[in-house]
Amino acid sequence: MEHHMRAEYAEGDTPGDPEAPVRKWHMVRGTQEPRTLCGLLLDPAAATQSADAWGTSAARPFCKTCGALYLREVP
Repeated sequence: MEHHMRAEYAEGDTPGDPEAPVRKWHMVRGTQEPRTLCGLLLDPAAATQSADAWGTSAARPFCKTCGALYLREVP
């Protein structure tokens, strides 16, 4: 299973806008999946990052629930 990170934005910010600040990063299964591991449904236009960024400053702030579930799914 390939995981990716998807951005959550504050209410009123436009998903996918490069100037919109990311409220929190979440983990999703696959590149097209808008539902996060913690169950939140994010806008498909939201920015994504490779799961390789997890644990780096590029992934902060990160959803703790998604992080815990991600650790259980990857070897």
